[in-house]
Amino acid sequence: MKLLIVNNLVSGYGEGAIYDYIRAFAADGDEVVIRSTDGSTDLRRFLADAEEFDAVIASGGDGTVAAVTYLLADTGIPVLPFPAGTANLLAMNLASPAEPHALAKLTREGEIMDFDLGEIELASGERFGFSIMAGAGYDALIMQGAKPAKRLLGPMAYFTSALTNPLPQFSRFTIDIDGEVIESEGVGVLIVNFSKIQFDLPVVHQNLPRDGVFDVAVLHTRDAFGLIPALLASMLDRSGDFPDRTDALELHRGRTISVSADPPLPVQYDGEVTALTTPFTVRMMPEAARFIVSEECVKLYGEDGA
Repeated sequence: MKLLIVNNLVSGYGEGAIYDYIRAFAADGDEVVIRSTDGSTDLRRFLADAEEFDAVIASGGDGTVAAVTYLLADTGIPVLPFPAGTANLLAMNLASPAEPHALAKLTREGEIMDFDLGEIELASGERFGFSIMAGAGYDALIMQGAKPAKRLLGPMAYFTSALTNPLPQFSRFTIDIDGEVIESEGVGVLIVNFSKIQFDLPVVHQNLPRDGVFDVAVLHTRDAFGLIPALLASMLDRSGDFPDRTDALELHRGRTISVSADPPLPVQYDGEVTALTTPFTVRMMPEAARFIVSEECVKLYGEDGA
């Protein structure tokens, strides 16, 4: 096989698991090309010849994987999300192994599945891709607050950030969902593709990243404390019985969503916090991402998008 590895040197803990992966994967006749970045190089340069490879390995956090996947959207080139970040939510949602030897085996023996991808366009005109979710407000605040402590605390950095930011900005939202305008208010808005976040908690009941529709969750509360009932319900939801999440989450569904907020709120996508604020628009890219996945992932999502 011929593999192209895009390796983010500053993701996660910097332990170099990708090199263990290469040693475990490489056999006679294989060609493995690794291109490393600290964020300075435009990934388009790295992926200009991606069609010459059997697969692309995106080694880094969810933001790195999202960037690679977006640039390869609708090309049919398989991508293996290599979990070298802090939270690695995409790998968790895909039920992928974390150990380098298991990932090497998955590269040769795994299945190929297509998943939905989101495109977010900010007021500046900049566009980015995301696999898991994008949002504005409290989630972006948590991501920003966790950034300095991620290498030290790992996923707990997000929990610590949430505790130290109990009074996020409250805003009034105007949300256009496929042409229907909704007025609401709260501390944030989430546009969800894959539904599970840190600690395997689902934001919404179903995990439907292949149905061509986003879930839209408005954090309909004035402070973080109002989200506690929804958090508890999310913990109970692992059994598949969806309990009442109270009015803290206002849920909608759609394919094209535009969000404005007064006052404006910071924006994030797949854990990447931008320097910009609302408004933004998100568009669905149905089954534009092709991933190398495990048998467990195939069982989870099947061929019907469920």
